[in-house]
Amino acid sequence: MIIALGVAAHPDDLDFGASGTFAKWAKEGAECYYLICTNGCKGSDDPKMTEKKLSQIRMREQREAGKVLGLKGVFFLNHNDTELVADLGLKKEIVRFIRRLKPDIVVTLDPTFVYSKRGYINHTDHRAAGQAALDAVYPLSRDRLTFKELEKEGLRPHKVSTIYLTSFENADEVVDITGTMGLKEKALLCHKSQISEDSLGWIRKRARAIGKGRGYRYAEAFVKLEMWR
Repeated sequence: MIIALGVAAHPDDLDFGASGTFAKWAKEGAECYYLICTNGCKGSDDPKMTEKKLSQIRMREQREAGKVLGLKGVFFLNHNDTELVADLGLKKEIVRFIRRLKPDIVVTLDPTFVYSKRGYINHTDHRAAGQAALDAVYPLSRDRLTFKELEKEGLRPHKVSTIYLTSFENADEVVDITGTMGLKEKALLCHKSQISEDSLGWIRKRARAIGKGRGYRYAEAFVKLEMWR
């Protein structure tokens, strides 16, 4: 049985870029999990909203979305939104989950994507989460002498086989999500504090554009890395 772990910065990050793929894997019998690094406490323009209330809302929304997708679990590291740093502490937290869950596949955000000439700057938390996840996969989860205290907890080294990086620019792997596009949309709509029905138009448009030329009605795009064993 395949085990897949998604590592991202905020609630909804993976649902935008990879939820159709996770839903497809789950339908095929894979065990799928999300690990969200921050509490999402900053993404609101509501003058009456507080950070504590928003973080509670967003974590609840992500759990609801996870149920829609068929995830086995959603975990949170609870770092403050906008303050995520790819330091050794964050990497160790991710290593703990990799060694605990033993995923074959890790899906995360591409840390090399900084900006687009279309006027988009990639969120600093996205880059930090992606960099920390990559470093956690290799070499930190693999090497026995790294974080020896985790081995004392029964969390032995683990080698991830495959990495998928959600990609806007340099994808080399396209996944057909025609059969799970409806679940992707339903999961995204669980994030009511962030996403409205009106937002789904551009999400569908992008999924159609990715699938175009591949014979897919809807698709998601990744950079895929097969790890040396």
